[in-house]
Amino acid sequence: MQSGSTLEKLPTGKDSDRVELDRARKALGTIILGKDSQIALALSCLLARGHLLIEDLPGLGKTMLAQSLSRVLGLSFRRIQFTSDLLPADIVGVSVFRQGKGEFEFQPGPIFAQLILADEVNRATPKAQSALLESMEEYQVSVDGCTRALPNPFFVVATQNPADQIGTFPLPESQLDRFLMRLELGYPNEDNERELITGEDRRSMLEDIEAASSPETMIRLQQAAAAMHMSDPLVDYIQALVRQTRESPDIDIGLSPRGALALAAAAKAHAFVEHHPGVFPDDIQAVFTAVAGHRLKPAGNTTYRSAAELCKHVLDTVAIP
Repeated sequence: MQSGSTLEKLPTGKDSDRVELDRARKALGTIILGKDSQIALALSCLLARGHLLIEDLPGLGKTMLAQSLSRVLGLSFRRIQFTSDLLPADIVGVSVFRQGKGEFEFQPGPIFAQLILADEVNRATPKAQSALLESMEEYQVSVDGCTRALPNPFFVVATQNPADQIGTFPLPESQLDRFLMRLELGYPNEDNERELITGEDRRSMLEDIEAASSPETMIRLQQAAAAMHMSDPLVDYIQALVRQTRESPDIDIGLSPRGALALAAAAKAHAFVEHHPGVFPDDIQAVFTAVAGHRLKPAGNTTYRSAAELCKHVLDTVAIP
């Protein structure tokens, strides 16, 4: 990597913007207890201009994290509850004929917000799930032959229950690939759970909390995160990790070029969130499971049954530069 003196001269965003980001991260930590690494990854996902999938059991704070991100970052928020009878028009909107005007008028759907919570996304049919595809990839929707831009920034946080639960439709690979990261929150430790039980209600706290940032700041932070320096040895490291996922006998389908780009963008954003002067190997390792886990297909005879185990195996196999 380049020397620290060189890295310090690279663009890292305005100091005031960084202060807002740190303040937002601290505020999120008061709502979502004991999940600092997941909060850092969620912020990194937003700064990398990606989308986030949170997969876990009901009641572990998936929805609360999405609502907290919206409130703390000052982003407009809409929640879409995915159910088996949800239609694409319920997501993107529909044109309604106004008899007085003698013309059709477009009624925007809930997708027209800066942070979208797609709650229990795998409980909707594949047809409804596919309505998110264009918006997540192109940041626009097409209705009645007309293309309409979505707000900026645009961040989709989808939650899903484990696939073995009743009434779920597994997300297709094309839909999974639209998510930059997939996270699990897990159970809180005993101290944090006790604080949840005995302390102030988290929803009441969320209503009282003030925005620590703004959409304009988020856009500037996204630009600054994309400008973070990544040295040639670390690009080699990413390529080696990607190559290992393609060549490993434990993996049937490895990372695509899009997956490699996602890993690089996420690592830059994580380095920015953690105040690193440039991307370190630790940043790549910190985001690897979240970026790669839902993109890898394990081989049928592999002994690594979970995404976390498989990703750890890849990280352990490839030498750190």
